[in-house]
Amino acid sequence: MPPQDLYEILPRFGFDIGRRAIKIDDRLAQQFLKKWPRIRREWQRQQEKAREEEERKRRRLAVTEGTAKEVTLPAIITVRDFAAMLHMPVSEVLQELLRSGILANMNEPIDYATAAIVSEDLGFRPSPVTATDTGAEDVSAAAAPVETAPIAAPSGLPRAPVVVVMGHVDHGKTLLLDRIRSTHVAAGEAGGITQHIGAYQTMQQGKPITFIDTPGHQAFTTMRSRGARVADIAVLVVAADDGVQPQTKEALKIIQAAKLPFLVAVNKIDKPDANIERVQQELGALGVTSEAWGGKTPFVPVSAKTGQGIEQLLEIILLIADVERERLLADPDASAEAATVESHVDKQEGPVATLLVQSGTLRIGDLIVVGDMLIGKIRLMRDHTGERLSAAPPSTPVRVLGLKALPEVGDIVRVTTERKGLTAAKRQVTRPAPVVVAQAPAEQETTTPAVVLPIVVRADVLGSLEAVCNEIERIGSASARVKVIGRGLGNVTENDVLQAEAAKGQIFGFNVRALDAVAELAREKHIPVTSEKIIYDLLRKVREALEVLLPEEVIREELGTMHVLALFRKETKWQIVGGRVTAGKIVMEKGVKAEQIRGGDVVAVGRLLGLQAGKEDVREVVEGQECGMKMSGIEGLAVGDTLRFVKEEKRKKVLG
Repeated sequence: MPPQDLYEILPRFGFDIGRRAIKIDDRLAQQFLKKWPRIRREWQRQQEKAREEEERKRRRLAVTEGTAKEVTLPAIITVRDFAAMLHMPVSEVLQELLRSGILANMNEPIDYATAAIVSEDLGFRPSPVTATDTGAEDVSAAAAPVETAPIAAPSGLPRAPVVVVMGHVDHGKTLLLDRIRSTHVAAGEAGGITQHIGAYQTMQQGKPITFIDTPGHQAFTTMRSRGARVADIAVLVVAADDGVQPQTKEALKIIQAAKLPFLVAVNKIDKPDANIERVQQELGALGVTSEAWGGKTPFVPVSAKTGQGIEQLLEIILLIADVERERLLADPDASAEAATVESHVDKQEGPVATLLVQSGTLRIGDLIVVGDMLIGKIRLMRDHTGERLSAAPPSTPVRVLGLKALPEVGDIVRVTTERKGLTAAKRQVTRPAPVVVAQAPAEQETTTPAVVLPIVVRADVLGSLEAVCNEIERIGSASARVKVIGRGLGNVTENDVLQAEAAKGQIFGFNVRALDAVAELAREKHIPVTSEKIIYDLLRKVREALEVLLPEEVIREELGTMHVLALFRKETKWQIVGGRVTAGKIVMEKGVKAEQIRGGDVVAVGRLLGLQAGKEDVREVVEGQECGMKMSGIEGLAVGDTLRFVKEEKRKKVLG
C-alpha cells in the first residue's frame, strides 16, 4: 500500500500520526496490524463506493450532455433481457433497481417507465420501440395496458408465517436457527459461513413457523433479496459485540424495500463486550427505533450459543404473525405455486430443487412449469428433515426430485394439468456435469485489457454459481481482468479441462472437486484446478492467479543531483570524482545509479560504488554538502557535468 494511502487511512481509523511522519513506533504498529483486517475491508468498501459514485456521475453527465449511448426499449421487458440489451451484468442491473426501490429477480418483467429511469441512471439514453422497429401491430399491442386480474384480498385458511433471517456475515444467523431447530446446520458450513439458502420449519406453541436462512457474505446479495421476496416477516440479526456493519445496512434496505414487518435479534449477548445500547443507537441513526425507546420495532436480546432469549424471539414472531394474520391466508385447494429457493444437480438423485409452496398444495405426480416451459413431474418430495411427503400445503419448504431441468433461484413454478402449448425442457444430465455455458458476448468490455485470465467456474448449486461468478467478474481493472469462459454445476469434468487448455486458462470450483481421472488429465495438460469451500478463499485464489500474470513494473525514485567540481583519479573500471549536492540527497545503497546529464539529456549511466565526506566513508550526503565518490560506467565525465542519482526497483504488480 502506498504511504499516501496510509497517511489518509491511519487518522481516519483513530491513529493520529500527522501527514509527514516517516516512522511510527512498534507499539502503534502492532495496534494497527491487529485491526488491519477490519480496516482494510472498510477502506476497500469506501474506495469501491467512491469509484462507483464517480462512475455514476460520469454516466449521468453523459446522459445530460447527450453523448450517452441510445437504447431502444419495449413496453415490457424482463430484467435478464434488459441487462443483455445494456451489455451489463444482471447483478449490476438488479442493484440499480434496488437503489430505485424496486426489488426484482432476473426473470421478472418491468415496464418501459421503470426501464427508462434505470437506463438513464446507468448512462444510457432510452427511447421507446417505434413502428419501424416492430411493425405497427406490435407497437399497438405493446403500448396497450397489460390486462391483469384485480388483486383480491387474501382468502382461505391460515398458513405458517415465512420468516427470513438476515444480517451481516458471522453475526450468528445460522447458529440462531440451529438453536431454534435443535439441529447442527452451522457445524456443516465451511468456516461457519452459510453458503446457500436453506428453508426449514419448526413448531412453537403448536404453530408451525417456516424460516429461510440466507447467506451473509456480500456475494450473495441477489440471493438474499430473493429470499426477502417470499417472506412474510424478517429477523435482522445484529451481533451485540460488533454492532451495525455494511451488510446489516444492506439487509435493512432489502427488508424495507420489500415492506416486511421485522424485528431485531441482538445476538451474542453472552460475550463480555456485548453492548445492546450501542446496537440500539446505531440502528436508531438508520431510522429503526426500538420499542424500549418509544419506537415500533421489537428488539430481542438473544444468545444463539446459550439459548437465552430464543423463546421470547419465537413468541414475538407469532405475535407479529397474529397482527398480520389477514395476509397469512392461502387456499390449499387452489392451483399450486411455489418459489424456487435453491436448485442443484445431485450425482445420485439428479436435478433437485428446494421449493417454498406459496399457494395451493404440491403433490407427488404434479406436472410443474416455469412460464410456458414444462420442467418435469414431481417423483419424490422430502421435508427439511429428509422425511418423504405426499403433499405440501402453503408455507411448506420441500426438496423436489424427478425434474428434467432445474428452475433458477427465484423462479416461480406452478402446477399444470395441460401439456398442450407448453415447451418441454430437455432432460438435464443427472451426473454433476451439465453443459458448460460460455460467457455471453454482452459481458465483453469495449476495450480489451492487456492481461486476461480465462477461467472455468464450477459450483455445487445454481444459486452459489451465480453469486460466485458475479463476484469473480468484479475482480480486476481496466488493464487486467478475469474472463469466465465456462460455468456449470457439479464436479470438474474432462470437458472443463479441455476447454481451459484451449483458452490457456484455469479451473476454479466452489464446494466441488475433480475426480481422480479428471485430476490426472488436468496434471497432464498442466491446467491448475483450485477448489474451495469458502467464498473468501476462492475469490482470493482467483485474484492471486490474475496477479501472477501481471508484468513487473520498475519503481524509479529520484534521489538527488550533484554538480561535478573535480576529477581526482581514473582507473580502468572506476574513477573518483568530487562535487556538490545541488538538490535532494545521495544515498549509498545497492542499486543506486548515476545518470550523466549534459545539455539536458542523459548521455551515460553508471553505478555508485562508494561515498565520502572529507576522508570518512558515509552512507548519505544531503543538499549543500560537498563529497567525493567512487563510480563506474561513465567514460566521458567532465567538470561542470551534472549527475542525477536514481534508485530503480523491479516490483511485481498487484491489483488495485
